Amino acid sequence: MEELEAVWPGRAYPLGATYDGTGTNFAIFSEVAEKVELCLYDERSREQRVVLPEVDAFVWHGYLPGIEPGQRYGYRVHGPHNPSRGQRCNPNKLLVDPYARAVDGEIIWNEALYGYRFNAPNQRNNTNSAKYTAFSVVANPYFDWGDDRHPRTPYHETVIYEAHVKGLTATHPEIPRSIRGTYAGLGHPVMIDHLRSLGVTAVELMPVHQFVHDHTLEQKGLRNYWGYNSLAFFAPHNGYASRGTDGQQVQEFRAMVKSLHRAGIEVILDVVYNHTAEGNHLGPTLAYRGLDNAAYYRLGEDARYYYDTTGTGNTLLMRSPHVLQMIMDSLRYWITEMHVDGFRFDLAATLARQFHEVDRLSAFFDLCQQDPIVSQAKLIAEPWDLGEGGYQVGNFPPLWTEWNGEYRDKVRDFWRGEPHNVAEFASRLTGSSDLYQSDGRRPWASINFVTAHDGFTLHDLVSYNDKHNDANGENGNDGESHNRSWNCGAEGETADPAVLALRARQQRNFIATLFLSQGVPMLLHGDELGRTQRGNNNAYCQDNEISWVNWGVIDTDLLAFTRSVAQLRSEHPVFRRRRFFSGRDQGDTIGDIAWFTPDAAYMTDQDWSAGFAKSLAVFLNGSAITELGARGDRVVDDSFYLLFNAHHGELDFTMPSETYGEAWEALLDTAEPDVGGRKPYRAGEQVPMLDRSMMVLRRC
Repeated sequence: MEELEAVWPGRAYPLGATYDGTGTNFAIFSEVAEKVELCLYDERSREQRVVLPEVDAFVWHGYLPGIEPGQRYGYRVHGPHNPSRGQRCNPNKLLVDPYARAVDGEIIWNEALYGYRFNAPNQRNNTNSAKYTAFSVVANPYFDWGDDRHPRTPYHETVIYEAHVKGLTATHPEIPRSIRGTYAGLGHPVMIDHLRSLGVTAVELMPVHQFVHDHTLEQKGLRNYWGYNSLAFFAPHNGYASRGTDGQQVQEFRAMVKSLHRAGIEVILDVVYNHTAEGNHLGPTLAYRGLDNAAYYRLGEDARYYYDTTGTGNTLLMRSPHVLQMIMDSLRYWITEMHVDGFRFDLAATLARQFHEVDRLSAFFDLCQQDPIVSQAKLIAEPWDLGEGGYQVGNFPPLWTEWNGEYRDKVRDFWRGEPHNVAEFASRLTGSSDLYQSDGRRPWASINFVTAHDGFTLHDLVSYNDKHNDANGENGNDGESHNRSWNCGAEGETADPAVLALRARQQRNFIATLFLSQGVPMLLHGDELGRTQRGNNNAYCQDNEISWVNWGVIDTDLLAFTRSVAQLRSEHPVFRRRRFFSGRDQGDTIGDIAWFTPDAAYMTDQDWSAGFAKSLAVFLNGSAITELGARGDRVVDDSFYLLFNAHHGELDFTMPSETYGEAWEALLDTAEPDVGGRKPYRAGEQVPMLDRSMMVLRRC
């Protein structure tokens, strides 16, 4: 390598490697370090070490003139190694910069990566790990954003599409082979056209922070497909780049965001700030452990071990100001420099654990609330973790929305005919006011979903009673065993026309319920196409055809139905209200909502509590919407009557009295998607409904 010019003192902020046009400033935090070496690598991976000359407030820093984007680097930290006190410094381990904007290469599993000898766990391992670890990369901060801006779609108008960058486009025949499964593939016009046809306003991308493929999975010939194993919280995963990994992945990600924004589609990232890829006390030393183990991780009473509420071996220390700073810096970076629009926080309850209990007033929530940049993004919680008291649906602060696990469970139970579920189903259909109204939140605090990456696809939800995870190599012990699924009469693939017809109807029931519920609908990628994982409900390690969307096999009828329901929601504000229903009549004026039994009688307390009840109807009054439009105008819509028959037999529903409408036209019937040509139904007339079906009628 060429000789470096003199190392200048540089600056302690910003952390990471910051290129300014003439050189690069390097800054990294370690309170425990006694010396920090910056290691630079050329194209042949030859190393040159530079001692960072300055340290301010535990941030080691230096400026190197002439160092440009594409430069690969890492750190070696000299300091105490005493695991019993939580100290694990080892300068023989090359460390990834936690603030790296790009990462080149991936982990090659070898004993050299570990801080101990496999055959002597108490003996320090002094083998150099540089040949086996990934390199941090100096990234180009400049990009021509042009007139790009955040779409800022209001929550009540938002439709989320949960997607995997690779799996969504890996087999798409109309996308060039060279960019399938990449950021560029996701930003391709063909993919954008598909998203827009579904009314999608936001893609929620499964983890794109640089992540690690677990050693145990690679030993089985598998990969960490989902990506919930983060290594660097500022770097877009290099495995999804089509044009190189020496920083090109940063520009490709930005180009994808720019293309999606041009189509009015927001980008939400599924982020994993609760743990890292270093695992438990027997895990590798890749970054944080070697930098300052006790400052980054929650340690047990015996500091050799880690406190774990994530099921991954470690948990980040959320009461550490340096961890909080790193997370907030990361969030701001993705908003300001990468132009993303929001975040879904994996195992978000862990972020609220300052000490032991989940605390909605934790420092992390305080920081988000007051931050002028982060507070304006969409913040979505997965409101649970694996620790004690970790299920916190409905308990996050008002700024936040939540994946509503109660919605998923109760809607699944309703359509498979479980008893004691009508009242719960009605609550979920109308925005879950029991969870979100008391603290001032609105219906859109509920991110509604029937399926997500974790669990069955929609096709499999109606095709399997049991999980079939043999391909994961865990003897079927992984994945949820209680899926609230129903195979409709046959397990897995079948040629029985009656079973297939029922499955198709059930899929339409779920899609229609999802899009016509109050709150924010989230559709799992490929559900609109009939995607199957062959009964695998935990495909986290299946980076192959099991998980990828198969664009060669598409349920065109289901796709057309999904598009029609999405359009119905988009055209009618009564299905996406900003306030909860009041349900009150005002004098001679009927209220904004009314519930009926199948014979058109008002639902009574006895009806709501009847365990055998599996059917009901609801009137939505488009003339009684209380919230104003964006310009202060009154919002008026058509009125609708929704019929739900989750019973195992046919039922006749009676239309309500003329007070609610003299005539009604059918817009949607999950038993017979083509409703064209039907005569309007009159007040008091009976409407025959097939078992397990749903109808939507509009007042003429």
